[in-house]
Amino acid sequence: MRIGRLIRNAKRPFVSLEFFPPADEAQLPDFYDTVESLCVLAPLFVSVTSGAIGSRQRNTLTATSEMARRGLNAMAHLTCVGAEPAAIAVFLKELRNGGVANVLALRGDAPRDRSWTPESGVFQHASDLVAFVRERDPDMGIGVAAYPAPHPESSSFSADRDHTAQKLLAGADFAVTQLFFDIREYGDLVDGLRARGIDAPVVPGILPILSFDSLKRILSLCGANIPGKLYLQLEEADKKGGLEAVREAGHNFAVRQIRRLLDCGAPGIHLYTLNRSDLCLHIARDASLSGMRAEL
Repeated sequence: MRIGRLIRNAKRPFVSLEFFPPADEAQLPDFYDTVESLCVLAPLFVSVTSGAIGSRQRNTLTATSEMARRGLNAMAHLTCVGAEPAAIAVFLKELRNGGVANVLALRGDAPRDRSWTPESGVFQHASDLVAFVRERDPDMGIGVAAYPAPHPESSSFSADRDHTAQKLLAGADFAVTQLFFDIREYGDLVDGLRARGIDAPVVPGILPILSFDSLKRILSLCGANIPGKLYLQLEEADKKGGLEAVREAGHNFAVRQIRRLLDCGAPGIHLYTLNRSDLCLHIARDASLSGMRAEL
């Protein structure tokens, strides 16, 4: 079933989960054990990340198809940077053959091994991919990424909201946000889309904090903002208590963030699992997410 429809029909807040497929097939049994352990949360849907066409996308296909076989509403990340339409069409067909009926349409990161600009190739933006998928497979469910803080390549908040609106107008059903830590940014994103006539659901993405160093690395890559007070709390925790103290502080913040987002009307919570069931189960328990599957 199309995930956008599931979200719109949900009568109560839900949880969804994001995984990354292991690069080594020998790790698949442990990976599926992690997936199964998190099924206690009754996720409305699960998503599987991907690399560029021809690289990690095969792992995405394998993992997402297996999740669909196990009865989960599975969504494959689909990137288009540097891709040809024929390759995208083949992958869409393979997803369908694997029982997968939803994709998260993304431009993807620019290749490191060759020159690329947004004007290169057929797919210049994620909105081009959305339009292609919608025309190629009208019944495919399509989600897109949204940025509470602007994408690093966007010139302003307004321009970024325009880009997100274009993706949804091109045929996407819903959006999942990039990680963020200031819920005011989420509210501004939703308000900005509504002001542009877009009523598609926007699901906030929450990232568990593994360590202070990993957080700084992620922030440098994705361009997300972090409130100064939280940064100082994590820095102090790192100095005084190390890894465990940082995780506890990050855990407490994630729980508060989830509760506030749901109080503000977010339709559900998308957890970036980092393939760590322990962290996610702990957050879900303390934020009362366990067993929150939507009543359809």
